[in-house]
Amino acid sequence: MPDDAAPSPVINALLDRISSRQEDVVALTQDLVRIPTVNPPGDNYKPCAELLGERLRKRGFEIAYVRAEGAPGDTDRYPRINVIARRESGRPGPCVHFNSHIDVVEPGAGWTVDPFGGVVKDGRVYGRGTCDMKGGLAASVIAVEALLDSGIDPPGVLEISGTADEESGGYGGVAYLAERGWFSSPRVDHVIIPEPLNVDRVCIGHRGVWWARIETLGQIAHGSMPFLGDSAIRHMGAVMEKLEHELYPVLNARRSNMPVVPDGARTSTLNINSLHGGQGEEFEGLPAPLVADSCRMIIDRRFLIEEPLDMVRGEVKDILDALEAERPGFRYSLTELFSVLPTLADENGPVAQATARAVRQVLGRPAQFICSPGTYDQKHVDRIGKLKDCIAYGPGVLDLAHKVDEWVGIDDMVASAKVMALSALALLTREG
Repeated sequence: MPDDAAPSPVINALLDRISSRQEDVVALTQDLVRIPTVNPPGDNYKPCAELLGERLRKRGFEIAYVRAEGAPGDTDRYPRINVIARRESGRPGPCVHFNSHIDVVEPGAGWTVDPFGGVVKDGRVYGRGTCDMKGGLAASVIAVEALLDSGIDPPGVLEISGTADEESGGYGGVAYLAERGWFSSPRVDHVIIPEPLNVDRVCIGHRGVWWARIETLGQIAHGSMPFLGDSAIRHMGAVMEKLEHELYPVLNARRSNMPVVPDGARTSTLNINSLHGGQGEEFEGLPAPLVADSCRMIIDRRFLIEEPLDMVRGEVKDILDALEAERPGFRYSLTELFSVLPTLADENGPVAQATARAVRQVLGRPAQFICSPGTYDQKHVDRIGKLKDCIAYGPGVLDLAHKVDEWVGIDDMVASAKVMALSALALLTREG
């Protein structure tokens, strides 16, 4: 449908049907949030997957439960259970897949409501995972159910999945499934991931990430005679000094052409995720007087599509090598923990354009094409599944993800369900 065309009576009826299911989208969000799927360690994946699977089974979907055996974190106590629901129309056409992760981060302290209560107030549903991203999952279910009930009967295939471990990299979820063909053509053609990137935005990609552990080494000695030892903590201090005065200014000066939000994320960033040296702190009482012989730092480097991964690694290694050459006694190890290349879908591709047109139809304003500051499961759909027509779109305010008193707006869930229903319809009928 052209952007300026008046919606047909059939489309208006579909949108009205979704409006009438506001209580349903709220109730489903509450049911999902009340299952505390905290990762790590990966609690309650099975009951959450079964809640989704049983609901969709009753709607005529074929349900598959896939355990990511052998994936990081998968154990008999914490099985990585994924659910994939598929409904074929019986007529040739593409497959539109809505993928949401079911895991959430720990709630943390300071909540003013029960983080797993699904409290409704002031037009919002509160709770850990409401925004990121069980509200989006609920909205996608309502969108698909309303489309099936509309009488339009589009051709092709609809899929909905609830997957594990996105918060810890997605290796027990979308990555595992993608390696086995669940996110590849010809099984799937278009993927929408309802991540919380604001209801009027279409997210076409994300920055890259490189996590690494730096360890500086020293020599243990009595704390009253530190000159007889060699402090690994002081060596790490020299590393931090180099990062502060040599690397951070370089990163701050770089700027991407990717439309990353917020604006500060259009530059390269480096976060010191943790720092520990010397004796542990897990005991009560006073420590022994010792010179630290080891100090460890975890760094989280987010990089731009214009930056090759080898350069990202090399900039840190060059600093460490320079210190090894110029600082007496300096020794180090550098261990890569995790890396993902930046991802960028075509904003003129079918799924991006169909979703953008639907945003304009539903909200009456143009969609903004953006990229995410952090990674999400598009990386696995793209790199492993080799499926490029994948975007993120869903309700929720990005800045609320992982915060205390997380919430999702009820009106935004309803609006995003309308957008997802129209997007799916356009793609299934090849109008996207």
